[in-house]
Amino acid sequence: MKTATYPAPGAWRYVAGAWLALALFDATQTVVSMRAMGMHHAWLTLYLVTAASWAPWAVLTPAILRLLGRFRLPSAKLLHWSVHGAACLAVGVAWATWSALLEHATNPYAYAAGPGAFGPLWQAKFLGTVVVDVLLYGAIAALSMTLEAHNRLWQQRAAGARLAELLAQAQLAALRLQIEPHFIFNALNAVTGLIREHREQEAIAAIAALGDLLRRVTDRSQRQFVSMEEEIDFLRKYLDIQRMRFAERLRYQIDIPDELMQAQVPDFIAQALVENAIKHGIARRAKGGEVRVSATCDGAVLTLRVANDGPPLPEPLQERVGLANTRQRLLALFGDAAALSLHNLAGHGVLATITLPYRAPA
Repeated sequence: MKTATYPAPGAWRYVAGAWLALALFDATQTVVSMRAMGMHHAWLTLYLVTAASWAPWAVLTPAILRLLGRFRLPSAKLLHWSVHGAACLAVGVAWATWSALLEHATNPYAYAAGPGAFGPLWQAKFLGTVVVDVLLYGAIAALSMTLEAHNRLWQQRAAGARLAELLAQAQLAALRLQIEPHFIFNALNAVTGLIREHREQEAIAAIAALGDLLRRVTDRSQRQFVSMEEEIDFLRKYLDIQRMRFAERLRYQIDIPDELMQAQVPDFIAQALVENAIKHGIARRAKGGEVRVSATCDGAVLTLRVANDGPPLPEPLQERVGLANTRQRLLALFGDAAALSLHNLAGHGVLATITLPYRAPA
C-alpha cells in the first residue's frame, strides 16, 4: 500500500503555521534578550527581520518532504544520504543568503558604519548556522517518518476494521443459511397436520409465523445489530414453530428485563444458541425439556444466557458449527471485549453464555 509522506494540500497551512510560530518565538526571544542586556538597536526592524529570516525553511519544507518521500530515510543506499546531504546544504545556503540580504538591506542592528559587505556577512551567517541546518533538516525528516508510520498504522487499522466487518457479514450470512431445511420441512408438515385436523386458525397462525421468520432470515440488509426486543420477538416465533414439531416436549422461558429490551445486540445471536440447545439438548431426550433464555447487565457488560435441561455434553466440550460461527462473529465485532462460553450444569443440562459490551439504543 503506497502512502504519501508529505501533508495533503490542505495541510500546508499547518506547516506554514509551525514555521511562523518558530519565527515569532525566535524574534521575540532575540529582541527581549538584547534589550535586557542594555543594547540599542532598531527593535522593530530587528524583530521583523529575525522573523522573516525563517521564510526559506517554510518555503522549502514541502520540497524536503517530497524528497523524503522519494529517497526514504533511514536507508542503506548511499544515494539517499547523498541527496539529503546536498538538500540540507542547499537549504543552508538559501537560508544564509536570505538572512544576509535582509540584514544588508535593513541594518537592523543600527551599526553606524552600516551592516558591512555582503560577502563576509553571508559567510558568517552560513558558518554560524551549519549545525542548526543539520538539526532542523533532521527534525523534519524525523517528523516525516513519524507521520508516515502513523498514517500506515491508521490505514492498517482501517483495513483491519473493514476485514472484520466483512467477516462479520459473511458469518451473519452463514447464520441465516444455517436454519436447516429440515426445520422448514418439519414446520410445513406440522402445518399440514393442523389442516388435516381442521385446526385452520392454528394453521394460519403457524404459516404467518413461518413467513415472518423466513422474511427475517432472508433479509438482505447489512445491519449487524438489532434491538434486544426485535431479537426476542424473532426468537419467540422460532420457538413457537419448533413447538409444532416437539409439542409438549419443548417448553421455554424468556426472562429479559424491560430496561434491556432496547439494548443493541448482534442479529441472530440468541437464535444460534437456542438452536444449538434444541438440537443437541432437548431433541435428545424422549420427554423433551425446557430452554431458558435470560439476560443481565452489569455496568458496561451485557450477559446473555441460554440453558437447557437436556443431557450433558461429552467432555471435552466440542462446539458445533453454529457456536463456532457465533464465536468468530463476536471476535470480528468486538475483539477481546466479547466472549462465548459453554459448560455442563451440575446434574444435567448445558449453559451457553455470551458476554459483550453493552450498546445503548440506536
